[in-house]
Amino acid sequence: MIGMDWKKKVATTLALTSALLLGACASGTDEATDSSAASSTASADAVRIGILQILEHESLSAARTGFLEVLEEAGYVEGDNLIVDYQNAQGDQANLQSMAERLAGSNDLILGISTPASQAIANAEKENAVLFTAVTDPIDAGLVASAEEPGANITGTSDQAPMDKQIELLLSIVPSAETVGIIFNSSEMNSIVQSDQAKALLEAAGVNVEIMTVTSTNDVQQVMESLVQKVDAIYIPTDNTLSSTMATVGQIAMEAKIPVIPGATEMVEAGGLATYGIDFKELGRQTGEMALQILEEGKLPSELPVQFPETLQLVINEEMAEALGIDPDSIKLPE
Repeated sequence: MIGMDWKKKVATTLALTSALLLGACASGTDEATDSSAASSTASADAVRIGILQILEHESLSAARTGFLEVLEEAGYVEGDNLIVDYQNAQGDQANLQSMAERLAGSNDLILGISTPASQAIANAEKENAVLFTAVTDPIDAGLVASAEEPGANITGTSDQAPMDKQIELLLSIVPSAETVGIIFNSSEMNSIVQSDQAKALLEAAGVNVEIMTVTSTNDVQQVMESLVQKVDAIYIPTDNTLSSTMATVGQIAMEAKIPVIPGATEMVEAGGLATYGIDFKELGRQTGEMALQILEEGKLPSELPVQFPETLQLVINEEMAEALGIDPDSIKLPE
């Protein structure tokens, strides 16, 4: 077995229950509370999984769902032979460190969902296995030494999207575009990397780029209302802040008749127009398969190369297309 010595786990059911109840209070989410309540009936040798998520939005939650589905399909039943300690920072960076420290040292495996969450876990947990998902550039984020040879006790899946195809899709939908806007949270490393890549691709295609940034969800409406006045289309990376506010983004874009091409399929469903992107649930499932290699085959994270998305798809928001006066059937992925 990996991680802790399972024979030295919780000594009594009372001690386990107390720890879980304290954890439920600390997490501040109903989901975490439900998980803790279920785990109070788990066997003493149950596998313990910690999950740290930066905030609640469809892409990240879909990755978590896919991850847990794979474990369930493999026979890990929460409340029986599986204990899940789910922590959600609700977008508050200050919560990440305390939550990461809570999870460190008390789980057989910890999953970090997003770059900030994964970085917090990597800093807190130096021995037991750590996986990450929804991280665009794990090398630049300091999580792994290389994709092929991660190094320490951490590996996982990248959500690196086919940005060249996404930009081609945007320009095929708005071929007359002279200026394309890019909006993202300036404190998210993933978004900075993707914004730089998108800017280079757009400029290479002869298009002007207008970049505007936000620092929190509170900024999104004002910045979007300004941006739509200056551009012919908008590209949004797989940014956590923008992902969680896509309904607002979509409403503003619809009123201004500005197409929005985001980095993730879930972002299209929440308010974008179209994208060729990642299915985050499938990405979570990939990560779940890596977890099984660690839990059941005794693999070390250092032995598992970082994986990239296996499932990509063209997704179109037909309601948004019609609102923008665009025939949904005319949206095709450029060859």
